[in-house]
Amino acid sequence: MMMKTLKSTLIALILSITFTSCVVVDENPAHFDNGTNSGISLDQLLQSKDLWYINSNQTYGTGDVRFLSLAFTLSFRNGNIYANNNLVGIGSVGNGIGDQIGYYNTNGTVLEIDHDLDGAIDLEVIQTSNNRIKLRSLNQNVTYQLTGYNLNEFNFDAVFYDNIEFFLQEYTAWEKTATIDGAENDFDNENFLAFIPENRNSFLSSQDPVGTNVAGIIWDFSGGYEIFDVQGYDNLKIIELHYDDYGTEEFELTVLNDGKIELYHNASDTTYIFEGLDQIIYKKINPSKNGMNKEPRKRFKVLRKTKVRKTKQHKTSNR
Repeated sequence: MMMKTLKSTLIALILSITFTSCVVVDENPAHFDNGTNSGISLDQLLQSKDLWYINSNQTYGTGDVRFLSLAFTLSFRNGNIYANNNLVGIGSVGNGIGDQIGYYNTNGTVLEIDHDLDGAIDLEVIQTSNNRIKLRSLNQNVTYQLTGYNLNEFNFDAVFYDNIEFFLQEYTAWEKTATIDGAENDFDNENFLAFIPENRNSFLSSQDPVGTNVAGIIWDFSGGYEIFDVQGYDNLKIIELHYDDYGTEEFELTVLNDGKIELYHNASDTTYIFEGLDQIIYKKINPSKNGMNKEPRKRFKVLRKTKVRKTKQHKTSNR
């Protein structure tokens, strides 16, 4: 009889331990993958930084979450979510945090997004350090990696130049407004450029007269373009225009302001000034009036090569 009682007690104890081990107290959600819990909730974590920069080069997986592929930064404020989707005006729009794009809620380790356009999106949040998190889609095979910053430490200029390919795509067209010095060359006749997301980096060029309405531009040339870092310079790039039928032209690219760029053509020692026309606001899908941007631009991994700046040469283009 004593053995039966002891056996019954032992079984009850085992069952008690088993069921107790299945209970999770979620006072501080376990959104960490390094074994360290900082003792704050997921919402507190998200609001602990003014900006979360999306590191597109560290995104992995075959899926896609449109609003994350579009944004440069995200910010979380008391249930509201904000994004910097454009480089034009970055640092000033929304006092640095961008435009509101929807609402959010936290549920354990899950970030529940109610996007203005895309609707409900659930993302698992995994913290990898004090200022780094991963957002893993629960419906798509993709994970985004973000780094958190406060506004007073965030380098907007670095973000601008690190993503300059996308800046060029934020205007429907660029119009030549000045030609300075240099030898006569074929590019003198090209008055409009357009940088479009098709095939990631495509461009169009037109010889239409300056002042032509954007919707009426006839594009004479097309091709692909590539941007290079310049050794020893943070705010200077080199851009190559690879024409489908006419070879390649190379320029030094300098951004003068959010709507004006300078292209220095080393081959002819000519400087061209271009100004952006018809800015594309990427808060939501913005179909181009002239059909050039059929799909909204999305960020992609940029593995940029580096070139050494050439000394000025005085010769005409051979294109």
